[in-house]
Amino acid sequence: MALFKRRTAGKPGEWYYCLKHGTVEEGPQCRAADRFGPYGTREEAAHAMETARERNEEWREDPRWNDGDRDDEGSGDKKG
Repeated sequence: MALFKRRTAGKPGEWYYCLKHGTVEEGPQCRAADRFGPYGTREEAAHAMETARERNEEWREDPRWNDGDRDDEGSGDKKG
């Protein structure tokens, strides 16, 4: 038995997507930095990367978070 190797016990019904292995896990099996979740179903966890891409695109297009293209505003190096 290894010392200091305590893992969080998995809970039935909690699903995670492991970024390191590209697999769906029931309960946390890999370290937190390597997974998305928890998700309510295996199906949701299986689509974790797609969901993340969709949310990232929504945030990129959201005017509340988009101050405009920096190239249109100039570089801020005004001379004169």
